[in-house]
Amino acid sequence: MDSTQQGPTRSRSGRLPAWLRGVPGRVLGLAVVVLLVVVLAVSCGGGRESATAVPVLGDGPDAGVEGVRAASERTGGTLRVVTGDVDSLDPQVSYQPGVWNLMRLYTRTLVTYSPEPGSTAQLVPDLATDTGTTDDGGLTWTFTLREGARFENGRPITARDVKYGIERSFASDVVVGGPTYAVGLLDDPANPYAGPYQDEDPARLGLAAVETPDDLTIVFRLRYAEPDFPYVLALPASSPVPVENDTGAGYGGDPVSSGPYAVTTVDPETGIVLDRNPQWDAAGDGLRTALPDRVVVRTGLSQLERDQALLAGSADVDISGTGVHPATSSRLAEAGGEVPLTDRVDDVTSGAVRMLALPTDVAPMDDGDCRAAVAAAVDRAAVQAAVGGADNAVRTSQLWPRAVAGGPEEPDPGADPGAARASLAACGRPDGFSTVLAVPDAQASIEVAEEVAGQLGAVGIDVEVRPLPAASFYATEVGSPDNVARNGYGIVLVTWRADFPTPGSFLVPLADGRSVSDPGNTNYARLTDPALSGLVDAARAAADPAAAVSGWRELATAARASDAYVPLVEARVQLLAGQRLRNGVVMQPYGGYDLATAGVR
Repeated sequence: MDSTQQGPTRSRSGRLPAWLRGVPGRVLGLAVVVLLVVVLAVSCGGGRESATAVPVLGDGPDAGVEGVRAASERTGGTLRVVTGDVDSLDPQVSYQPGVWNLMRLYTRTLVTYSPEPGSTAQLVPDLATDTGTTDDGGLTWTFTLREGARFENGRPITARDVKYGIERSFASDVVVGGPTYAVGLLDDPANPYAGPYQDEDPARLGLAAVETPDDLTIVFRLRYAEPDFPYVLALPASSPVPVENDTGAGYGGDPVSSGPYAVTTVDPETGIVLDRNPQWDAAGDGLRTALPDRVVVRTGLSQLERDQALLAGSADVDISGTGVHPATSSRLAEAGGEVPLTDRVDDVTSGAVRMLALPTDVAPMDDGDCRAAVAAAVDRAAVQAAVGGADNAVRTSQLWPRAVAGGPEEPDPGADPGAARASLAACGRPDGFSTVLAVPDAQASIEVAEEVAGQLGAVGIDVEVRPLPAASFYATEVGSPDNVARNGYGIVLVTWRADFPTPGSFLVPLADGRSVSDPGNTNYARLTDPALSGLVDAARAAADPAAAVSGWRELATAARASDAYVPLVEARVQLLAGQRLRNGVVMQPYGGYDLATAGVR
C-alpha cells in the first residue's frame, strides 16, 4: 500500500454520536420492574429501533458458541460497543480480557486466536507466517514476519518493533499493570533488564534474550523451556510499538494501530471511537474481516446499564465478559415476541473458577487434616445457589477449567459433615477452630463467603468473614504472603482465571512454589512442595501434547489432593447479542463476541 496515504483524523476530546449520547450514562436507580418493561417493549417490536426497522435474527440459543450467530458479509455501518471501566488502551498495560478483545481491532501480534467458530482457543499466525518453530523443546523460538504489514503512519512493521513492544513490559516504573509473562521468561535475574527507557543502546533494543537478525526474523531465547510460549505472544502485551511514537506512560491515550482500525477519539466521559486504518491491507490479514466502517465504544457502564442498551437496541455488543445481570437473566424467558430474547443468548462457561485457598503457612491450615475438614464441610450445591443457580455457575471440584480438554474426572461430592469432624479430630482439634476468611468487598463474593462460613460453622469451624478492598485484594491484600500470615487469613476466597487456555497457564501460578512472590502472589495457598514443581517441569518437558496433558493432569490431581485449594464453582455468563449484531462468534479466551469479525445490520 502507499505509505504516504494519510491516516485517520484523530481527536482526544470529541463527543460520541448523538444516538449514543441519548442513552443515559448513569441509570443509578434502575429498577428491575423498569428493566422488565424494556425487555417486553423491545421483544414486542417497540422502542426507537423496533423489530420492523431492524430484523432481529436470533438463530436460537447458543448459536454463537459452536457456530456463527446471524452470519453476514455485509460491510458498513457503526458497531456500537458497551463495556465497564477500561483500564488502558496501551497494549502493554491493559489486563482486561474485554479490552484485549477490543485490541484485536487495532493491534496485531505474531500469533493470535482463531476467529473460526468452535475453535477460538486455537492459535493461528497473525503477523508471523506460522505459530513459531522450536528445535530444543521450547527453549528457543523463531518467528518470521509477513511482508507488507504497516503501522497506521505507513511505516512497515519490523521484528524490531515487536521486540520493542515486548521490552516496554520490562519498564515496571513506567508501563504498569499488564501481563509480565515475557519478563519472567526472558529476563536475566543476574543482570535484569530495566526496559527501553533506561536502555543504553541508542536503538533502545538492549534485551539480549530477543534477537532480530533482520527486519522479518525474531528469535526468543527463554530462561527455561516453555511449550506455551506462543500463547504468551498472543497477548496484546506482545504487540509491536514504533519507538518513535512511544510516549511512555501516556501511550494508551494515542496508541499506534497495526490493525484494521485506529483509535481516533478517546474521551473519559463518553468513550472511544475507532475508524478505518487506510494502511491496513486485508490481503495480508486473513483473520479480521473489518466489516463496520466505525466502532464506537461507550465505557464506564454498569452491568444493568449495558443490558438496558442491548435490550433497547442502542448497543450491539457488550465486551465486558460478565454477561447479563441476574435480574436480566431471570426475565429473558418471560419476554415474548416473534423472536424470543432467549434466541439471542449464548451461555458460556467462563473458565473463572471460584475457590477457597487455604494458606499452608497459616495455622491451623498448615495441618493437612485441618484443611481436609474444610474441604469435607463444603456444600457446592448451596454455593451454586448463592451465586444465582445453574444459569450463573456450574459446580466443580477440580483445578481445571471445563473449556480446557483433558482434565481429571469431575466428581461432584456433597458436604460430608461426618468426614469433616473426623478430620478435625485427626488434626487435634475435635471441637473445631477459629479462622478468618478474606474476601473481596463485593456483594456477590461476600454472599458466597457467608454461605461457606455457615457450612463450616455447622461442623465447629468458626469463621470471621473479613471483606477487604476489592481494588487491592489480589495485588496486596492476599497477594502479599506476609500480609496474609500477619492477619491470620486461614481461608481466602479467590476467583482464578488463566490468561490463556492451557492447563499450565491455569495451574502453574497456583501450584508451583517458584511462583510465590510478594506482592502480586498468585500461589494463594503457598504450595511450595518441590514434588509439585517437579511435575511442572515434567509436563513442560513432555515429548508430545498428549503426554503434556497427562503431566498437567497429574499436577492438578496432586495439588487438589493437598486440600490447599477447594474449588467451588466455575462461572457461567449469558451473552446477549444486540439485535443488529451480525457474525456473532463467541471468543472463548475473552468471554465475549469476537470483535475482529463482527458486523452490523
